[in-house]
Amino acid sequence: MYLELQQALLRRVRALIKSHYDIELGPIAIEQPPDLKMGEFALPVAFELARKLRKAPKIIAAELAGLLNNSLVTVALLMPQGKEGTAEGVAISRFEAAGAGYLNVYVNRATCAAFLAQYDLHPEPNSGLHVLVEHTSINPNKAAHVGHLRNAILGDTFVRILRANGQKVDVQNYIDNTGVQVADVVVGFLHLEGKSLAEIRALIASFETGEEKFDYLCWDVYARVSQWYEAGSEDENKQRKGLRYATLHEIEAGGNETAAVGELISTAVLRRHLETMLRLDITYDFLPRESEILHLKFWDLAFELLKQTGVLYFETEGKNKGCWVMTRPDAKAVDGETDEDAKVIVRSNGTVTYVGKDIAYHLWKFGLLGRDFGYLPFFQYPSHACWISAIKGADHHPHFGGAQAIYNVIDSRQSDPQANVIQALRGMGHTAEADRYTHFSYEMVALTPRCAVELGYTVAEEDLARPYIEVSGRKGFGVKADDLLDKLILATRKETDARQADRPEAERQVIAEQIAIGALRYFMLKFTRGTVIAFDFRDALSFEGETGPYVQYAVVRARNIFRKTETTPEQVLADFAALDVSSLLQEADDIWAIWLRAGKRSLMLDQCIATSEPAYVARHVFQLAQEFNNFYHRHHILTEEDPARKTMLLATAAIVLRELVTVLGWLGIEAPEAM
Repeated sequence: MYLELQQALLRRVRALIKSHYDIELGPIAIEQPPDLKMGEFALPVAFELARKLRKAPKIIAAELAGLLNNSLVTVALLMPQGKEGTAEGVAISRFEAAGAGYLNVYVNRATCAAFLAQYDLHPEPNSGLHVLVEHTSINPNKAAHVGHLRNAILGDTFVRILRANGQKVDVQNYIDNTGVQVADVVVGFLHLEGKSLAEIRALIASFETGEEKFDYLCWDVYARVSQWYEAGSEDENKQRKGLRYATLHEIEAGGNETAAVGELISTAVLRRHLETMLRLDITYDFLPRESEILHLKFWDLAFELLKQTGVLYFETEGKNKGCWVMTRPDAKAVDGETDEDAKVIVRSNGTVTYVGKDIAYHLWKFGLLGRDFGYLPFFQYPSHACWISAIKGADHHPHFGGAQAIYNVIDSRQSDPQANVIQALRGMGHTAEADRYTHFSYEMVALTPRCAVELGYTVAEEDLARPYIEVSGRKGFGVKADDLLDKLILATRKETDARQADRPEAERQVIAEQIAIGALRYFMLKFTRGTVIAFDFRDALSFEGETGPYVQYAVVRARNIFRKTETTPEQVLADFAALDVSSLLQEADDIWAIWLRAGKRSLMLDQCIATSEPAYVARHVFQLAQEFNNFYHRHHILTEEDPARKTMLLATAAIVLRELVTVLGWLGIEAPEAM
């Protein structure tokens, strides 16, 4: 409601300025005053007009207030396009000139509250852009760890937010199954473990029927191989590294036993990754693999397109002699030439860089390549099938790619390669696509020293005072995602058993899982993407402060109100909409502040998508929970004797409950029935 009213207000002010002053204004700034006594909106537009009209801003603000107060009915709060009806009455009650030239705007609280009570508006599904979000994208060589969870939770949450805004969203998880990390695990199994293809196949099958996890074994093998590369003499280490790159070459080439081992291992690990993420209700639509990008010759097509459009040129001298390079816009001219900042796309030995393959992949994403994957069903979710790329796929399958906008959830260390792909798109003339390509970057996840100790790691005395300790997959130091989830659920289960001893065991387990997953997801989302996270069990699980359990408890508290009053939120909101609560709301700034924040759902959605920052939504839901908890302690809802006031208090709890459940859903967090 708040965003829609803000937009209607700006349209009205702009139209009045045009009709009265014959001035066309561009974007008009609008603010929310720090105190509701100063109104719900404040416009500094008079300061901008002062230069054009050569009048004092204070005089212009007074003129605008007078003119606008004479035509309030034109700012009535209408339903969005495609919806029937309108909020009855006038949504703006008055305009006032304030300070040195501000225009303060006061809304009709009763009208706006009735609108919120009657209508829970949502954009129509699939009414916006066709968006492709790529997230998770873990190398399929070992178990997922806590750092991967930040990527997956950020990506999954943004998918939910885009869908809440009406976008059609495809979710992709890119699988680099031919990379050096997979090659290292293959080296480990073939050369350190001495296993054959048949033995590895049997080993994977044994893990599928037992309690042990194959990706955990790969975690250990990967750490051992990484140390083995550095453990011998200089000549030995050189030979071992040579074995790594020979293995990598065989995997990339395909059609040999080493490649078959790589396929077996990477597919088994990938399946485990999907099972891990499903515990967090994170799902995917399509799994494009590096192997198909190579074997379907995506790069060959892209290479020709890049040469035809002049994005690439062949270097005949200098340090990049024999390479195909792309000049970047920040290249510095030296003696009339721009060599030092040119980006190598094809090396002099003919191999393609990571950026080159990524350009080809993104041309496919936008439907600009002229070639497609084959598709095979791979993993079945309760709601849909997840497909995987293939050389030759099923005859009947959904189509992926051809998106209008792309979001890549990739850590901040990949900023330069991502920028190069965008620049290549621009150079090829695909400027609209480049403008709708977003690198959704984020910083790493580390552990607090306390958390590392709790997980059983030995932490040096000097490291105990550090703010965080970095994890390292190569060194085997880190928190496996499944282990983290298990420990969180175990901790919440103990608390749930103590508080909810009368509930059946199965219910207590569900509650424990909801709290644990809510705690983890909220902890990963409350920090802005550019912030390094130091994960800590106690901080995440706390029922106090800015945490998932704190917000979940506000939902439980609100539900308990309706359980005790033996009514429903829907009935209360219907009763409230029929009341005249003008005087009640006018005298209750603290209660109106809650309604106003609840009405900011679409504003938060808009802000989050514009900035690609889910932390705004996490902050919004926490602040609403905080205001509701203060309201709950300040007002005695159950014992209120005035019927109209009691209805207003109950409606306030109902509007908060509706908002919290909806927005927590965007964050992928369920609210338990009890805590």
